[in-house]
Amino acid sequence: MCETEDNRNSLELRGITKRIIHNNKCRSTQKMVYYQKGDELDITALAHNAASQAEHVVRKMIQAGWSVCHFRNLPAWLQDNDFLIFGHRPPLPSFRACFKSIFRIHTETANIWTHLLGCVAFIAIAVFFLMRPTIEIELQEKIVFGAFFAGAIICLGMSFMFHTVNCHSQFIGKLFSKLDYCGIAMLIMGSFVPWVYYGFYCHFRPKVVYLSVVCALGITSIMVSLWDKFSESGWRPFRAAVFMTFGLSGIVPAIHYGIVEGWFNKVSQKSLGWLILMGLLYIMGAMLYALRVPERWFPGKFDIWLHSHQIFHVFVLGGAFVHYHGISEMAMYRVTIGQCEMPDIPIY
Repeated sequence: MCETEDNRNSLELRGITKRIIHNNKCRSTQKMVYYQKGDELDITALAHNAASQAEHVVRKMIQAGWSVCHFRNLPAWLQDNDFLIFGHRPPLPSFRACFKSIFRIHTETANIWTHLLGCVAFIAIAVFFLMRPTIEIELQEKIVFGAFFAGAIICLGMSFMFHTVNCHSQFIGKLFSKLDYCGIAMLIMGSFVPWVYYGFYCHFRPKVVYLSVVCALGITSIMVSLWDKFSESGWRPFRAAVFMTFGLSGIVPAIHYGIVEGWFNKVSQKSLGWLILMGLLYIMGAMLYALRVPERWFPGKFDIWLHSHQIFHVFVLGGAFVHYHGISEMAMYRVTIGQCEMPDIPIY
């Protein structure tokens, strides 16, 4: 199916299928001779059963020896990036085969492993952080960081799952693509919580307003992500625009934070610096993803390694770690200076 040798194998498998069905039908017909007229067998049911058995056998044979495909040999529902010419997985209608494929080299290999390892890393960090005694880290601090950890783990986990099983079937691919995009929205939403909490630590009303707006934007992004057309390849720039807009909405509270804390305050400069670096990583990754660079410039040269989606994954992972470092420094600053000394002030 995917190469010259695969085409021959496919023809042989089709022949095997036909022979199995034919033999089963013949055996069923022979059995009917021994039944009286009132005890006739259901020929349709027998034929359907024979076809199902044959299909099961053929699927087993295909899954045991599949090889990577050319883009043009993929079914329409698996054709996403036409600048990646070769190295695609064929449809693998078995979850076991899909998960075994993570140990094979193909266009999704790096996409799978970058976010699988990232997910495991954030699970380990979250467990270490949340299991610290309350005397070291208070419950409310754990809840705030927990929102970020949950967003990161869900995003990276759903991404890993999507890239692993998207070749299973059209239904499974579409389902997990929606979960993948919902995960991105949850990462952005979870990332806002700690820095807004610590940035407006002594200003209750702005904190509540910004967190409420973030939740509203996050829910809107999730609802858009569940739209069927949102996951189609032609809507790639729109997807990038939705998440970039959501992320860039943080400019407003960032400016407010700079006004409240002072633009030339060392702490605010450091905090905003990490925030800006995280934003740049996310934006650059999203732009490369939307433009499909570098494979757009060199079709077929980045099929397996360093294509735009892989770079996007690395930038997302890097942005998440940068953000964790930044909010950790903000939290340490708040612990160092102690309780708020100034009363709550209105929104600027």
